[in-house]
Parts: sequence; structure tokens; C-alpha cells
Amino acid sequence: MNRYPLWKYAIILVALLVSALYALPNLYGESPAVQVSAARSTVRIDPATVTRVEQVLAAQNIQSNLIQLDANSVKARFDSTDEQLKARDALERAFNPDPADVSHVVALNLLPRTPNWLASLGASPMYLGLDLRGGVHFMLQVDMQAALQRRADVLAADLRTLLREKGVRHGGVNRNGQTVELRAGDANTLGAARDLIRTQFADLQITETADFRLIGTISPEAARRVQDQALKQNITTLHNRINELGVAEPVIQQQGADRIVVQLPGVQDTAKAKDILGRTATLEVRMVDESVDGQAAARGTGPVPFGAERYPERGGQFVVVKREVLLTGENLTDAQAGFDSQTQEAAVHLTLDAKGARVFRDVTRENVGKRMAIILFEKGRGEVVTAPVIRGEIGGGRVQISGSMNTVEANDTALLLRAGSLAAPMEIIEERTIGPSLGAENITKGFHSVLWGFIAIVVFMCIYYALFGVFSSIALAFNVLLLVSLLSMLQATLTLPGIAAMALALGMAIDSNVLVNERIREELRRGASPQMAINAGYEHAWATILDSNVTSLIAGIALLIFGSGPVRGFAVVHCLGILTSMFSSVFFSRGVVNFWYGRQKKLKTVSIGTVWRPETQNAVAKAD
Repeated sequence: MNRYPLWKYAIILVALLVSALYALPNLYGESPAVQVSAARSTVRIDPATVTRVEQVLAAQNIQSNLIQLDANSVKARFDSTDEQLKARDALERAFNPDPADVSHVVALNLLPRTPNWLASLGASPMYLGLDLRGGVHFMLQVDMQAALQRRADVLAADLRTLLREKGVRHGGVNRNGQTVELRAGDANTLGAARDLIRTQFADLQITETADFRLIGTISPEAARRVQDQALKQNITTLHNRINELGVAEPVIQQQGADRIVVQLPGVQDTAKAKDILGRTATLEVRMVDESVDGQAAARGTGPVPFGAERYPERGGQFVVVKREVLLTGENLTDAQAGFDSQTQEAAVHLTLDAKGARVFRDVTRENVGKRMAIILFEKGRGEVVTAPVIRGEIGGGRVQISGSMNTVEANDTALLLRAGSLAAPMEIIEERTIGPSLGAENITKGFHSVLWGFIAIVVFMCIYYALFGVFSSIALAFNVLLLVSLLSMLQATLTLPGIAAMALALGMAIDSNVLVNERIREELRRGASPQMAINAGYEHAWATILDSNVTSLIAGIALLIFGSGPVRGFAVVHCLGILTSMFSSVFFSRGVVNFWYGRQKKLKTVSIGTVWRPETQNAVAKAD
């Protein structure tokens, strides 16, 4: 009756071991570190960078515990923050001798002290939120109306060009807000323009007026597509810009339809963060100077010719380009990675507006076989993103860049071309700065609240329910262990509201055990045998436990879907806490009870505190 089969005990044992294993990294804490990463895509981080870091630290007699190389940076660990600060200053001087020309980002960091054997199993500590680690929080509002107006400008320009190419005379094409307005002189012109718009401009919905005018409105589907693209491009641009800050784990995510949340742990300089978030970048297309002097200047064996400039390329080489600017980023409407339809090689597909398409067609017709450079300018410095060879005249406003690139490079190139500037203006509508000392204080207070809450519950349960209180306390400790391990495995962000949700999860978990214990007491009052009372207590309490937890879970999911910021942090821990409490307070708790009492065939008493029998009004203590 009150015995678990062996496989159920195996499940409990596996859950206990896995939970302990993945919760363990949180006990090791974090060590201060310095992170060296590339400030520009032309700078490579490789084993030579590790050797250089070691040499710089050795020259300054700074002892490092470990220097490791990952995909994008070199990280050096230290015993104390004093050594960390000394190392940061030394590495900053060595890697960036000219403050006006920064090639590397040297930033402070905190790295987990998780042993290698634990890390090899994928065990990592929980990620701490901004309110626990300190840093800067921004809420940015994207101006979607400006993005739609910009799209309407592009459509109006494209329509003017197409009407001119088709020989359709008109009285003018203008943008009015988010609509495109075309004036025609007669019905024939109106009909020709209408047919042209319907076949070539699927994004516009047309309405006619009595005075020979066509009003084109951006369709709802196209508007949503423009807004989604604007939001994604802004997020990508922010990622690129924030890399310069050297933030180890920035949080940049969409919130709602038109807002972006940016959290920068460890950053205390709000002014610098604002400057980088609001920075602008420009894109230029120029011809490569392929003269003998130009090639010598690119190799570094000669001076740069008159009327030309020298810029670094992504691969580490240099390219000499002419000063004349053919196109700018304002003429680029989209850039997507894809494949060449003929060779199936990785390629980047560009879409230009009407003016850009016309200029590009003329330039490519006159410069077949020559190289064209696409340069990204940011903070006064230029970088050649790509410099392909023109194979033939390219018209229609759709350009393909291919050759000598893989799919990763194609995606990176498309990203750089799209993210040169913001797709729509943004405004900071919320700003918070949290100091590291306040974050440490929040961690201490949050930990103490959970610890003392747990101790208070354990003391009460052990006094009021005797041995069954001990069983409930063991199940409660297992619940905390399981919750922490789940948060660590999911790499969820633990915030201060999340700690509050963890404390709440303790109360909800013990509530289930209280229901079970009271149902067992009720069965004992009715005269049931101890074994029957235990079985009936768990069976009858399960329906109530399920109902209460499901309703709480629905509320938690609603907070998770519709909440934002701290509310979502609370909701994540709250939902996970409900799931772990249902497992620990029923399945695990009954396993412990069955293990203790299930072996006794002739069980006469159970230790569950005082059971008041109403028929005798006497207190009968059931104790071991």
C-alpha cells in the first residue's frame, strides 16, 4: 500500500543527484577578471593575443590564476580586485597606446570559479540580473511612424523612377505622411499608373479620387514587416555598438511591439553608454584605386596617391579607394544573406532605392572588371566591409555580392551592411543605474530572507508535525535544490524579484505538505489505521494540491506573457517553483514516508504531532 516500486526510488535518486550536481556551481562564486576583445572586425583574437597578455602581466609582476582564450576574447582571472584593476590598466596601455585609435576593448569582468570537471558537464551558475550585479538599464522607444514614413519615401522615389522609365506622364508623386499620392491629368494616365502600381508595388493599397488622384497606403502586412525589420535592425545595431563597451553579458531584447530593453551589467558610466547607444554610422560605396601607386599603397610599400584614401579590410589587409562617394547607406534599403542561384555559393543580396539603383547601374556598366569597395564609417574611422569585382552591369536595384566567402561571412557582411545605422529613431524613456555595492547588498539580503524563511518553516513544521514535519522539511530542502538547479541549467536570469519568488515558492511548497499532513490527521481521527491514513491522506490531498497549483501556475504564465522587466523575472522563478513544489511535496515527500513507514507491516502509531479525537476530547500523542 505504502511502498514505492524500485523505479520510483531510482527517479528520486537521479533527480537528487542531478539537482545537486547542477546547483553546485553556485557555491564556488565568481573571480575578478579582465577581458580583452576586438574593438574592430579587422582585429583578430588568437593564441598570439594570449601570449601578449601573458607578457604584459609578467612585465608588471601581476600574477594571474588562469588566462584562457574563447571565440571572441581573452580572459585573465585574478585573486583580488586590486590585481584586477592593475591588470586592466597595464593591458589598456599595452593594447591601446593611442586613445584616439582604440583597437582592443579591455574591460572588467566576473567569471565563475566552476571547476573544469563541472564545466565539462555543462554545469554553470545562475546568471545574476542587473539589480544583483549592478550596471545600467535603458528602455528605448522605437519611432515606428518614422520607419513607415521612410518606407513611404522610398516607395515614392521608386514610383517616380518607374513612371519615367515607362513614359507615363503625371502631375507629381509626393509623400503625405505615410501615404504616396500621385496626380494624373486624365483618365488614361490614371489607369496606366494604377495598373503599374498594382503590378510593381504590392506593398501599396490604392484608392482613387474624383480629381484624378491615386492614394497609395502601405498595407497592414507590409507595415508589420517594415516595423519588424526596423526593430530587428535596431537591435542588431545596438549589439554592434555595445561590443565596444566590452560588457560581458549584455541583455538586449525586444519588449512589446516597439520597445527595446538594454541592460549592461557592470557599466557605471551612464554618459558613455548613452553616447554609444545614440551613435550614428554611415555606409559609403567607392571605387578601388587599382593603379600601380594604389596597389603599392595598399601593400604599405608606397604613399597613398592624390585623390585616394587607405582603409583596413576585414581580413586584416588594406584597400586604397578613391575619394569620390558613389552611394551612401541612405540608398540601401535591405541586405540579406543567401546563395548564388548559379554557383550556389554564399552571397549577400542588397536592395537599393530608386536613386541608388540608377547610380549603381551606371557605375557597374562603366567599370566592368574593376573592384568596388563598401566602407562602413563609425566614429570617424572607416572599415572596408567587402570589395567585390564588378562582373557586369547591374540594374533593377538588386545587387549580389559573392565569391570567397562562406555562409558565416555572408551573414556577418549582411549584418554589417544593415546595421550601419538605425532603421528608425529611438528615445530613452526609462533609465536606471545600480551600483555594485547595492547589488551585493541585494544579494545578501535576498539570501538571508530565503535562509531565515526556510529555517522558520522547518522549526514550525518539526514542532507541529513531529517526524512528518521532518519529512516535509527534507522535501522542502529538495525543492530549493531542484529549483536552483533548474535555474542554473536553463541559465535563467535571477533578479531581486526572482529571489522574492523563491521565498514565496517555499511557502507554497510547504502548504502542500500541510494539506497532506492534515488529511492524514483527519483519517486518524476517523479511526483509520496508520497505513490506511497515510495512503488516504496523500490520495485525497492530491486533487486539492493540483487545483491550487494549477491556478497559481496560470497566474504566473499570465505574468510571464504580459509582464515586463522585474515582473517577468518574478514570473519565471514563480512558475518553476510551482512545478518543483508539486514534484517535491507529493512524489518526493511520499517516497520518504514510504521508505520510513512502508516497511513496517504492523504499524500502530505514526509521529505526526497531536491528533485530537472529537469523540473523546482527549489529546492522544502519537509518537515513536
